[in-house]
Amino acid sequence: MSHYVYVPLTAERRFLVFMMNPHSGELHLVQDVNLSAEPWQLCIDPRQEYLYQQVRDKGFSGVISFSINKKTGHITQIGEIELPEDACYVATDRSGKFLLAAYLIPGMVTVSQIDKNGVVQDSLVDQKLTDIYAHCIRTDKSNRYAFVSHVHPTNVIHQFLFDSDKGILTPNNIPKIPTDITYGPRHFTFHPQLDLVYFNEEQSSTIGAYQLDSRNGTLVYLERLSTLPVGLLEQKNSTGQVHIHPSGNYVYVSNRGHDSIAMFAVNRKTGKLTSLGQEPSEEVPRAFGIDPSGKFLFAGSDHSGRLVLYRINQQGIITPIKLYDLGMWPSWVLPVAFD
Repeated sequence: MSHYVYVPLTAERRFLVFMMNPHSGELHLVQDVNLSAEPWQLCIDPRQEYLYQQVRDKGFSGVISFSINKKTGHITQIGEIELPEDACYVATDRSGKFLLAAYLIPGMVTVSQIDKNGVVQDSLVDQKLTDIYAHCIRTDKSNRYAFVSHVHPTNVIHQFLFDSDKGILTPNNIPKIPTDITYGPRHFTFHPQLDLVYFNEEQSSTIGAYQLDSRNGTLVYLERLSTLPVGLLEQKNSTGQVHIHPSGNYVYVSNRGHDSIAMFAVNRKTGKLTSLGQEPSEEVPRAFGIDPSGKFLFAGSDHSGRLVLYRINQQGIITPIKLYDLGMWPSWVLPVAFD
């Protein structure tokens, strides 16, 4: 099995491809691609054959389609489309036939078709208005439901039925659920085995845990925990991303301001969380990722342009072991493993 880490650099309009040593986690640069626009959020299709890079420029927002050479990790551009507005998040559905996008303004989501060659098509399959500051859209494991998180001032999670044959989104019977005012659910991750969803809440520096009712595709609130140390009240902070360990036993959130990675253990019976503390990072660690083996975590810095390599122990605690100077600034960190 070969391991790679994909890192777009926004300010430098570059896309870096690293080979990862599966034993040490150390990175070796194997490709450096120049892009015509600023790269932001990145996703991969379920078969791990294609990458979709959301890009922006003055008055332009789009998606670049890349094919992946699994032997070398190298990428080759195979397409590019323009999106109707300035998207901030893209993800494929669980079949890899559609690309879903979320837009802060005007507050909407769209669905585009992906052809048999992995290229995102220019025309939209569906377009739905939600609320201002739609920040993330993903489908659940069954591919029957889609959720859209909205940061402050909207502070809601929209719930959709998803037609995986046609790519159509339909508001669920309970179309949206509110979070507490000023909490701002930003990104979210599904538990790999259980019907659980975890949201990093941007403005309140919290993580929200929800049970997913798989019969009707609605979320039920479980609990909310701070991502900051106990008693820390005056720290200016916002959360960046949330990712779950491949085992499903641990969840991590990046703290921007406190400049740390918050660690949580998952109770496999209840889905509730226990804080494992916070590990210091480089300044403003927005983007981070966990390698599929569950041994390493990589966290980028918006301010230093560096990437920290952490080792994950059997208790879910991360320890920094190496620092890489990449450039400004790592907008996404995507570790993958190919057979």
